[in-house]
Order: sequence, then C-alpha cells, then structure tokens
Amino acid sequence: MRHVLVVHFSQTGQLDRLAQSVCAPLRECDGIEVDFLALQPAEPFPFPWPFLGFFRIFPETVLMKPQPLLPLAVDADKRYDLVILAYQVWFLSPSLPCTSFLASPEAARLLKGTPVVTLIGCRNMWLMAQEKVKTRLHALGARLVDNVVLTDACGTAASFLATPLWMFTGRQKPYSWVPRAGIDERELAAASRFGDAMARRLLADQQPIDTPMLAGLGAVKVDEKLIASEKVGNRSFTLWSRLLSALGPQQSRRRGAGLVLYIVFLICLILTVVPITALLKKLLAPLFKARIQREKAYFAGPSGE
Repeated sequence: MRHVLVVHFSQTGQLDRLAQSVCAPLRECDGIEVDFLALQPAEPFPFPWPFLGFFRIFPETVLMKPQPLLPLAVDADKRYDLVILAYQVWFLSPSLPCTSFLASPEAARLLKGTPVVTLIGCRNMWLMAQEKVKTRLHALGARLVDNVVLTDACGTAASFLATPLWMFTGRQKPYSWVPRAGIDERELAAASRFGDAMARRLLADQQPIDTPMLAGLGAVKVDEKLIASEKVGNRSFTLWSRLLSALGPQQSRRRGAGLVLYIVFLICLILTVVPITALLKKLLAPLFKARIQREKAYFAGPSGE
C-alpha cells in the first residue's frame, strides 16, 4: 500500500477543488491511501477580506513569520510515500497557513526525506513564492519532485481588477463588466491528468520517488515577461515589510498609517514598474534570448513546461 498526504488551505474553495481533481485518480486506486490535512489558523482569516485587513498581514506574509495553527490532525510519525502541498500565493509569498505549517515540528518530521509535489492555484505570479517554498523544503530535508501551477483564465491585465474584487466581495464575477476571476473550470477538471501520472508511478513499484512524474504534461507555464517584475516586486515587498513590521503589530494605528502609504506605492508600482519592466523585457528579448530561456527552464523545474 502506498500512502499519500495532501496538505491544503483554501479560502475560496478553489484550491481545494483543484486538489480534489488532482487526487481523484489516486483515491480510485486500491493500492493507494490518501490522507487530507486541512490547515486551520487558530485565528481564522476572513473571506471576503476587509480591504485594510488584508494588507495588515502583508509584513508577516512576506517575512514568512509563522502564525498559530489549530492542532494538526495528522500522525506526524507516519511515513508517506508522497506529500502534495497545495498552497495559495499571497504577496509573492506562500500563504501564512502554508508558511506556518512548514515551520511546525510536525512538518519537520513528515517531510524529512519525503518526496513532495507542490500544487499552486493563483492569479499569475508564483515564481518567488515557489522559490521560498523550495528553500523551506530543502531546509526540512524534503525532495521536491514536481510542481503544478494553474493560474487565472482572464489574463494578467484583467485579473488585476477581477481577482481583488473576488477577494474583497467574495464573488468571482461581482459585476457584469468584470471578467470572471479564477481558474477556468475546464482547467480544474483537466488537472486530473496529474493524478493519473502520479498513480501510475506510485503503483509501478515500491521504490522511493526521486524523479519528476509530470514531465510533458504542461504542469507549469512560465511567463517570461513577469520574471523581472516578480524579482523587483519581491525586493520591494521585503523592504516595505521590514519597515511596516517595525511600526508595530498588525492592529496598531502606526502600521495602519504606514499601510495607507504602502498601498498608494503598490498601486503606482503595479501601474508603472510592472508594465514598463514587461515592455523592456520584450524589447530586449532578442539580446538576452539565451538567458531568458535558461531562466524559464529553471523556474519551470522540476516538472517542466
């Protein structure tokens, strides 16, 4: 019998549906047992989010400061053949529940020497978040063997409006003139192909999984126009997170005042630096074609595009 653990946290339910789609073929196999571990913050995060409330957790998210979780309903000493870590991206970083899990003593025992597949459902920027998760997994002694990423269907420009409206209203299409936020339903259903590939590998033999299972299945798609934007944004986020964190705790007035200034800066950054960086990247692409291809191949790993 092969044992698989799925660690997940979702506010909207979309990531849970993605995880269920991926895991459906695994659950249908008699030789595979699938356990689910839903991460539950000790102080639940609201959904829909209050506008300022979402930004108040910005410093802790970017600096990856773990927050208390409810006791984890898992046997941390059980040996799993595969762990699927499904997480959201907040502020170019893994969500706080994911960060908190990776900092827990249970994760240290569960993940040491264990192959891991990361599963991401997000707007469109996930490269820096995955780099941070990779660093944590390496520190825990885990082996990242695959990565699956599904992004919003409405595109970069439209999702700049559609996704925040979903977060702050709780509705994927709150207005008729706004594109529907979120991953396309057909993409969610088609994600079962990843579970099929995992099931075939798990049942092929009893050897540990140490190579990618999802190569050639389109597990990720790297948008080269966003690579530089993510790097610049992540450096900016880290600087601002340290400044805001120094102003006081989440609910303090000083942090609230600093957040107002930061939000104005963030909007300016998104409206200016991101498109300018993308344009420069496109114009200079012929000169840096080889470098861009190396970066794409790196960020697409280990599963590849």
